[in-house]
Amino acid sequence: MNFKSLLSIAFCILYLNNINADSYILKKDNSIKTSRLVIIASGLTLSLAGTYYYVDRAWWSENSIDFHFDNGPDLIYALNVDKAAHFLGGIQVSDLFSSNMLWVGASKKNALWSGAIFSTGVQLAIEMKDAYSPYWGFSKWDFTMGTLGAFWPVVQNYKKEMELITFKFSYYKRSNIYWDLEEQRNKEVNRYSWLDDYPNQTYWASFDINSISNFCCWPEWLNISVGFGLDDTQYINENNNKLGGKNEWYIALDYDIKKVITKWDSPFANIIKKWLNYFHFPAPTIKISPEIKFYPLFL
Repeated sequence: MNFKSLLSIAFCILYLNNINADSYILKKDNSIKTSRLVIIASGLTLSLAGTYYYVDRAWWSENSIDFHFDNGPDLIYALNVDKAAHFLGGIQVSDLFSSNMLWVGASKKNALWSGAIFSTGVQLAIEMKDAYSPYWGFSKWDFTMGTLGAFWPVVQNYKKEMELITFKFSYYKRSNIYWDLEEQRNKEVNRYSWLDDYPNQTYWASFDINSISNFCCWPEWLNISVGFGLDDTQYINENNNKLGGKNEWYIALDYDIKKVITKWDSPFANIIKKWLNYFHFPAPTIKISPEIKFYPLFL
């Protein structure tokens, strides 16, 4: 329900993504390397334990109640922008885990399936914890979207045309509405926290136009992306719930970082470029809903 998936990724990346610069290189010897497997298992244990400790204090500090499903606000409070967050989080956790399984020595197919299963397990663990929280609940939609994201790399492996679509994230603080509404609900808020600040987050699907259409003069590093976000017109009702608001839709230019930065081509550089490509950088943008507006640069 919150931005927990991407937070989990951040903790994992700090430890795992610096283990070895060869993480994304397939080895000719696909036998499992025990010492590397021990390193990965230890790293995951430490990272996930640290992540659990943090989110337990940040989101789940209330007294637990009996298991329950979300009773409705889940589809209203962020107008499903949080679902895009779960989808992207599922992709990134799956990608991170499978890349480390490649380093361990697993075949590409087994690594991808392992990543999908592990990422689904992370999504399930998050929702199970939410299920005992008095202010949340097990969200079937959150779990579904996170699971779909977890299996997206597997789909791309079997359907190569899906590799022409990349999902991305951007954040820029344009409004204080999230913090203002939380204060109206008498909640303590950290003005520097962005994890649940959905009105200032945008999620993008980027399309490789050059490969799709074979335009003669279209730069191969320049894509077109469709963005999805939330405006700042929500309000608090008499039951202390968020209502209102409108979804925002955008069309923007987008950059394939791997094709923009071509001269830096070491194994470590490819890791950095791969993860930078999960972010949408400022670009000319047209908002197409709820009103039409042009931005010379939008993040």
